Amino acid sequence: MDTAAIRASLDHPVIDADGHLVEFLPLVRDFMVEAGGESLAGGLDRMVAGPAQLRPLDAATRRTAGISRTGWWGVPARNTLDRATAMLPGLLYDRLDEIGVDLAILYPTLGLSPMALEDDELRRGLAHACNRYYAEVYAEYSDRLLPVAIIPSFTPEEALAELEHAVVELGLRAVLIGGLVLRYPEGREGDRAARWVDALGLDSAYDYDPVWQRCAELGVTPTFHSTGIGYGSRTSPTNYVANHIGNFASGAEAMARSLFFGGVPMRFPDLRFAFHEGGVAWAATLYADICSHWEKRNRDAIAHYDPRNLDRALLEQLVRDRGPGAFADRLDRLDETLPFLSDPDEDPATLDEFASALIDDLASVRRIFTEQYFFGCEADDPMNAMAFDAARNPGGARLPAVFASDIGHWDVPDFRGVLGEAWELVDDGHVSPDDFRDFTFANAVRLWGGTNPAFFRGTVVESAAAGVLGVPAA
Repeated sequence: MDTAAIRASLDHPVIDADGHLVEFLPLVRDFMVEAGGESLAGGLDRMVAGPAQLRPLDAATRRTAGISRTGWWGVPARNTLDRATAMLPGLLYDRLDEIGVDLAILYPTLGLSPMALEDDELRRGLAHACNRYYAEVYAEYSDRLLPVAIIPSFTPEEALAELEHAVVELGLRAVLIGGLVLRYPEGREGDRAARWVDALGLDSAYDYDPVWQRCAELGVTPTFHSTGIGYGSRTSPTNYVANHIGNFASGAEAMARSLFFGGVPMRFPDLRFAFHEGGVAWAATLYADICSHWEKRNRDAIAHYDPRNLDRALLEQLVRDRGPGAFADRLDRLDETLPFLSDPDEDPATLDEFASALIDDLASVRRIFTEQYFFGCEADDPMNAMAFDAARNPGGARLPAVFASDIGHWDVPDFRGVLGEAWELVDDGHVSPDDFRDFTFANAVRLWGGTNPAFFRGTVVESAAAGVLGVPAA
């Protein structure tokens, strides 16, 4: 079915939960000059010129310097209309019906860069300028286009400062939190190979609860667009595709797992969290893994493996009766083998590894993964059906996947095809029309409206969203 036919068959709007705008850099640069002079804008120039400066380096030099190949040729070119559409808000606005979308939540392109910049002044200055750009350039289109503010998060203080600027001062209603921060251990500053991944939850270098608390107060949903390129196995100095495959799933899984075991969803039950562009297959696996680990390693179940519960006499008898002669001959050395993975001197205070997650049962795990965690899925991913596979997900869970077009980036060669690609799962019988409604509309409403019921006020989907949330339309 083509886009028009699909839209004609639907009785609900379509929300694009993760499209991408492409910034017009001269205006962003001018905003940086106004805020910090040519010295600040020069940082943007160096960042833009960076790939060309790295190009002469051979693979060995890049490996030594800890440089992984990242994105190149990442926006439309031959399809010039789509290239312009991603950059020109009025053109995108006029083409939304052609694309099959009623409301588009627009994530950045250039604006993804400051999340990982180690230069404090440039990171904060570029985020500040980009957010001004999003607020001013897209202001007149806010009934159908909602740009997302970027919130760098190297420290809680900088995140809080940019939340005030972007949400309170500029009025942006959706936010992208920096997410994964690569930090240097003390004494290893500058050694890129030594960096560790801080996912802002479990074992973080800082307490980010003030950030989550402020998000709740402001009614903004923390969303993440975390990349896995540059750490783990995605460090090829020569091959972007090898690094890109699975990287968003890896970054999202790290964020979701860290927040879960850090107890963030339990401390802030009214917040929703979204993990974009990695699909939902990783989430189904993480959810099932957490459930399985809970059943076998919760504070009560772990006693099954407590070395102090070993029946030493029975074990010795079984070795004598059933073991090879070489084992029985060495029975007096049994203590040499027993402590392996069974050390009786583990600190009792560390035995409950779910304590920091603040959960008491599987129902809490299920609630987090079905009511608080949301998962951005690109239209062409056949694994999106896993979100709705209640027969296989533990506890009959349906994971709240949200439709994310990724228009503006290389993943989408023609903007007009994204809705049709998503609909293929219905045509193939993998999801139902009701599942498709949740995927392309209701779950996005619950994601942002669950944190702030007024999120969709003034948009073309306001009335329909109010129906999902059970609140009166303004």
